[in-house]
Amino acid sequence: MKSILRVLSYLRHYPGLATAQLFCAVGMTLAVFVFPNATGFVIDKIIPNPARHHEFIFWILIALLGFLTKDGLNSLRIFINNTFEQKVIFDIRSDLYQKIQRLPLQWFDTRRTGDIMTRVVEDVTNMERVLIDGVEQGLVAALQVLGIGIFLFFLNPTVAAWATLPVPLLAVGAWIYSTKGRDRYRNQRDAASDLNAMLHDNISGVRQIKAYAAESVEHRRFNQFSDALQTATLRMMRWWAIYSPSMSFLRMIGYVLVLGFGGSAVMRGELTIGDFAKFLLFLSLFYEPIDRLNSLNQMLLSGRAAADRVFEILDSEEEPNSTAGAELPADIAGHVHFENVTFAYQNQPTLNGITLDALPGQTIALVGSTGAGKTTVLSLLARFYETTAGQITIDGIDIGTLNKSSLRDRLAYVTQEPFLFNGTVRENLLLAKRHATDADLWTALEAAHATHFVKELPKQLDTNVGERGVKLSGGEKQRLSIARALLKNAPILLLDEATASVDSETERQIQDALDRLMANRTAFVIAHRLSTIQNADRIYVLEKGEVIEQGTHVTLLAHGGKYAELCQKSFLASNHE
Repeated sequence: MKSILRVLSYLRHYPGLATAQLFCAVGMTLAVFVFPNATGFVIDKIIPNPARHHEFIFWILIALLGFLTKDGLNSLRIFINNTFEQKVIFDIRSDLYQKIQRLPLQWFDTRRTGDIMTRVVEDVTNMERVLIDGVEQGLVAALQVLGIGIFLFFLNPTVAAWATLPVPLLAVGAWIYSTKGRDRYRNQRDAASDLNAMLHDNISGVRQIKAYAAESVEHRRFNQFSDALQTATLRMMRWWAIYSPSMSFLRMIGYVLVLGFGGSAVMRGELTIGDFAKFLLFLSLFYEPIDRLNSLNQMLLSGRAAADRVFEILDSEEEPNSTAGAELPADIAGHVHFENVTFAYQNQPTLNGITLDALPGQTIALVGSTGAGKTTVLSLLARFYETTAGQITIDGIDIGTLNKSSLRDRLAYVTQEPFLFNGTVRENLLLAKRHATDADLWTALEAAHATHFVKELPKQLDTNVGERGVKLSGGEKQRLSIARALLKNAPILLLDEATASVDSETERQIQDALDRLMANRTAFVIAHRLSTIQNADRIYVLEKGEVIEQGTHVTLLAHGGKYAELCQKSFLASNHE
């Protein structure tokens, strides 16, 4: 129930729409009284009395007016509710996406992309049932049951008591179904999420599946996940197959009781034929909304399960200082210092007592075997992860106290595997500088040696590069990533194997762009190629999360340690001179 109340709390942002909806619901409830009362009046007063037959058409029109009023208000209510509902769903989805943007990378490392997408798209939509059915149908049904129930007791308390006898049993049945059904609906939502996550992974990795001729294996895996969803759904439906007919049978008992005790009252002269007909009509209007409430129970359980999954994200702990924190000055010298920094990833030690120093304008190279912790150093500087111990400062300011947006505005990061969004070249470049002109874009592309291939694209800057830049080669994607970093013009550069995935000629062009990019800027460079790092101001050699050597290229070679060993092996040998 807590999740449902949290969903309903979003309604308070739109008091005008809520009031209008309540007005329509009350008006509809009053309108349903017109036809049964008109029917009873016609049967008792008009039909037996020829002198009043001329009033017959009038009461027929009154009955028609009741239906017109009811359905007119219903149409208005649906329109208001749909507007109301979509505004609230927009707010929930916006809050959810904003929250996702503020979550730490470590949160994403343990989540499947398909599961997150399911929660944002499908689960938020399923929460809509709580609003459109819970508020729209639930409010109208509750008012109608209450209003007609009171009227039935006013009409004939004895017959009304028998008519409403099944109601406590219906309430108990609904309570049992609700309390026992939460896990069933949650399991069904989780199974749907698992299937979507598997499908997302397989579509993203379709080339690997084809390359390894694994289509039949993956088809079997897909069927396993699909079968799990089928099993969870059927389990849920089996309970509904028992619950729904049982509730219907209990409601029908109410009709039988009215027929028996109401008919007896008519035969004893305690109830007129008109009032008896009126009672039967009102009884239909009494149990019809109860039927809707029972159906609503299933929808609310589904909405509750979806809401639990959505609020699980909204309640997750955000990155420290994702929005708060001090602002890093716009003009910084770029002195970066790591002091005895330790980091453990999911309780696995990754860095142990790292101390690094990068003076303003220096290029710092990080080398070491795979898994030594090089990329982790850059991730900690960008605060994708938080240090376990120690301190990282920029110009003497502890980055742990900074607003993360402020910190990352001063950084440009080029990764080993360039990522391009499914959009145009222009849109991918503007990620770095929102208000850049076309002249700015071409200048950055020229500096990254990317002008030639971009001009050959069908629509040049407005060419769509495909999902993850699939329409471009690895070298082209990397040059666009470097152009994006050039456009940002940040004082601190983080280059993680920026030339690893390109050929020698492209590497030469990119290295020339990087040399210009790194001029008068503090740069951290991870590279396996000697040509990339031999001119660095200082080289740090990492091994198993620790700095084991540091110095210049010349001094480290003369030292004859790990760096010299790496240079002699394939690790740095491809460009060894």
